[in-house]
Amino acid sequence: MVTLLLDSSRLEVVLSGAEKAMAFRKRNIEIERDTIDRVQLVDDAWTWLRGIPQPGTHLRGIVAMGTWRSAAADDFVIARRHRKGVVIDLVGHPEFQRVLLTTRHGLELVKALRLDVQGEPTDVIDIVADAPSSS
Repeated sequence: MVTLLLDSSRLEVVLSGAEKAMAFRKRNIEIERDTIDRVQLVDDAWTWLRGIPQPGTHLRGIVAMGTWRSAAADDFVIARRHRKGVVIDLVGHPEFQRVLLTTRHGLELVKALRLDVQGEPTDVIDIVADAPSSS
């Protein structure tokens, strides 16, 4: 499962060694916060795939990882099975128009993006856990 790190200026999708290999990628995905247009929580990330993997790994219904190219856009995908996930629509990102991830931490990501985060990049789970509750 990917780790989502956030600071005041960017979101970093930290990939494991296996995820990098299956996505044919050497680096993590870095997203400037001002390029994030919309974040949607989805029940089945698999249904949001569009295009074909170029480069990427695709085992139908099991795993989809890498860059998905379509006539409309390039998406970065890390999807496992038919699990809940998050779709991040981007505007002005140099590589991708959308990032699609299966994660149990989509709600934490949405909450963390609403907060003013300072300091070193921190896991979105920890950001939300440390945030003062709005009572």
